[in-house]
Amino acid sequence: QVQLVESGGGLVQAGGSLRLSCATDRSTFRFNAMGWYRQAPGKERELVAGISGGGDTYYADSVKGRFTISRDNAKNTVNLQMNSLKPEDTAAYYCNVGNYYRGSYSPYGYWGQGTQVTVSS
Repeated sequence: QVQLVESGGGLVQAGGSLRLSCATDRSTFRFNAMGWYRQAPGKERELVAGISGGGDTYYADSVKGRFTISRDNAKNTVNLQMNSLKPEDTAAYYCNVGNYYRGSYSPYGYWGQGTQVTVSS
């Protein structure tokens, strides 16, 4: 069974930064792309960023230039560095295992428990 454990959420003022991390087992991490989604109250879950096993990345237009996704191969973790945060970034953020192909990321059915990010104005 695939387990994804997120950490790093919290409350931050607009313009601030947070770093999310997602840990999983080595085989899951090694052979799959990884991604971050978010879901705000009353809205659908949306893809924020994805990264292939080789390090190719995808970003939603709303976070380009502000968020950076990365893989730590030694720790089997995927990180999301979020800078210049805006109140509209407030959401529950979920880690995901998926597929990366030709610049697009698509999720498999494995999700973490989510971590809350709240950005105050």
